[in-house]
Amino acid sequence: MLKNKKKILVIGAAGGLARILSGLLSKDMPDCEIIGVDSRDLNDLPKKSNITYHQMRYTRGNFEKIFRDNEFYAVYHLARMSHAHSNKTSLTQRLDLNIMGTSRILELCLKFEVRKVLILSTYHVYGALSDNPTFIKEDAPLRASIKHPELRDVTEMDQLATNWMWKNQHKIETIVLRPCSIVGPQIKNSMSQYLTTSYVPVGIDFNPMFQFIHEFDMANILARCLDEVPTGIYNVAPDEVISIREAKKTVGIPFFSFPIMALSPLASTFKKLWNFPDYLLEYIKFGCIIDNSEIKKHLKDDALRFTTKEALELLKLR
Repeated sequence: MLKNKKKILVIGAAGGLARILSGLLSKDMPDCEIIGVDSRDLNDLPKKSNITYHQMRYTRGNFEKIFRDNEFYAVYHLARMSHAHSNKTSLTQRLDLNIMGTSRILELCLKFEVRKVLILSTYHVYGALSDNPTFIKEDAPLRASIKHPELRDVTEMDQLATNWMWKNQHKIETIVLRPCSIVGPQIKNSMSQYLTTSYVPVGIDFNPMFQFIHEFDMANILARCLDEVPTGIYNVAPDEVISIREAKKTVGIPFFSFPIMALSPLASTFKKLWNFPDYLLEYIKFGCIIDNSEIKKHLKDDALRFTTKEALELLKLR
């Protein structure tokens, strides 16, 4: 880890993954100062001597000030607006935060000579499609928004970040991570909600395979990427895969079997019973398994502490 006193910015500090990451950075790098920012309330975050939190609106002026007042060595951009709240937030608002917000942050990183930027994307950018290869590599096309326009902000944010990364690769080190489904007691994404909600449908006609990574393991990989992983795009997932039916059984939450093919015509009815984004139906119908060979070239086999079964069983603590 870094030995000299440096400052690290964590954007999206109120999120469950960011909380764990900030704690790991604080412990592993006691001589570094971690500054966390978020537009949400930060009062309930754990207090550490080398972590400072700032609640602020995500505007260019606010970001310009915090970059100007601090000489950041690294920036973690974890502030992508989740589709777990897609019914509460319009696509226009998500586009503004996820795309325009990311563009502002990257511009400031370059302007203020940040050494390393780490951006959290998602495997959802590949899309859950019937003709997906068995293992999807990082150079595969991003097809998520072909069928579901609500994923447009996710794919455009990823494309913005990767294009910017290659354009500026000789000026600033940049990493774009595309993790599989992150699960854990502190994670409130769509898949975690689906797994922990009682009596949601699981397909009789489809039973795709999934990859799950525990929240602590994902935060640990984010922390280790700071020193151990060079510029590039990386899928993040364990070697293990599990069917969605087995995943629900492992979590231990009651569910009912239902033909997924019949769900789409009945989606409006089901929306009154369970609050999930439309695209989730495709992910419990078709597989989207990502290849993890690139990240494994840089991280040793000890990167993951939890097995898939353990990660799913720990969801009961929610």
